[in-house]
Amino acid sequence: MTIADLTLLAAVLLTIGTIGVAKVAGGRAYNNANPRDPGFYQDPFRARALAAHQNGFEAFPFFAAAIILAEMRHAPQGILDVLAIAFILLRVVYVALYLGDKPTARSLVWFCAFACNGLIFFMPWWA
Repeated sequence: MTIADLTLLAAVLLTIGTIGVAKVAGGRAYNNANPRDPGFYQDPFRARALAAHQNGFEAFPFFAAAIILAEMRHAPQGILDVLAIAFILLRVVYVALYLGDKPTARSLVWFCAFACNGLIFFMPWWA
């Protein structure tokens, strides 16, 4: 198992953890019997946590496909690992900026993470 493989798990855990932040922040207002209650996510912080959580699910398929394709095509593992870790770190910053209500910085970080993903995807061509 490579470091890049482990970043796939990290991406999933980050996405799940993001919604966990909203649930913890909601305290007693969170009802596990109705976890998708739209009313719970009316609070601006919890709404941003939900949006970051959903964006994690949107970003994951491309990231997973890029990692798998790069490894199948024997891209240089060291570079792949660095780019995969960079993607995860950028996603952590992205979530923090989303939760902190910093939309401009968040968009810039999103673009950087997407660029890492694109580099991973096309790495077999240029490596």
